[in-house]
Amino acid sequence: MALNWSAIDFDWNQVRAFLATAEEGNLSGAARALGTTQPTIGRQVTALERALGVSLFERTGRGLVLTPSGADMLADVRAMGEAAARISLIAASRSEEVAGRVAISVSDMMAINIMPDILAVLSDNVPEIEVELIVTNDISDLLRREADIAIRHVSSPEPDLISRKINHGFARFYASESFVARHGAPTRMSEARDMPFIGFGAPQVMVDEMAKRGIALPPGSVKLYSGAIFAAWEMVRAGLGIGIMSDEVARRTDGIVPVLQEEPTLPVDMWLVTHRELRTSRRIRVVWDILVEELTRQARIGASP
Repeated sequence: MALNWSAIDFDWNQVRAFLATAEEGNLSGAARALGTTQPTIGRQVTALERALGVSLFERTGRGLVLTPSGADMLADVRAMGEAAARISLIAASRSEEVAGRVAISVSDMMAINIMPDILAVLSDNVPEIEVELIVTNDISDLLRREADIAIRHVSSPEPDLISRKINHGFARFYASESFVARHGAPTRMSEARDMPFIGFGAPQVMVDEMAKRGIALPPGSVKLYSGAIFAAWEMVRAGLGIGIMSDEVARRTDGIVPVLQEEPTLPVDMWLVTHRELRTSRRIRVVWDILVEELTRQARIGASP
């Protein structure tokens, strides 16, 4: 059966603006997600409401809430978004062009400590490739094209994603030289009962995660914390407490020494992940191969005595 094209009088940009606004909860978040401006998103949502003859959002004190009509549409619109992502993925996987954009998702610590050198290599070897560095401590959804390639500490179980293990490292407790000068260098947790710890997340979350790994943090010891890992590490570097960090990052940080060396170390793996379809794109293959080479080289340097 042929589609009734005359009944479809809205465009994809309007639908995309609606979906992003529904998922982000406000126009400014949608604008950031789509790389445009808040007024543009507002105009596109208004145009969609006008074309459909319904109101899609109600304004509240904290943002926008879907109307019943908007909520009824959301599942179908989300399916349209997923279909659009698949179309984009298929097209990207068939491309033999090297020039173009590649989005790489990394943690904030990797963005600061590891990626600058690698981005320099990419710029020197393939200047025609435009690299977007997506900095997040959450796992980007590659199936929904939030990134083309991700560098993670975990592999991916999804069958449509491929993973390659780059490195197997360790994390342990560190403190600044100034902290050790004031408080001493504890070798076991019983010697650190009265010392402050820096959390890379809410205190109880860190206590629970450490407990899973056989490390019992003293009750109430996590005095300062941040979900931004680089900010928490700066607290450690400033001498505000003891924190846990990968050896690879710690060796790049001046004025940091290991402490609590009788406590267990934590395994920290590094994985490179991409979509199986994107592995057939020449542009993705070029970036993937350089990442593999450079990350492996840096891992060897870090393992050298």
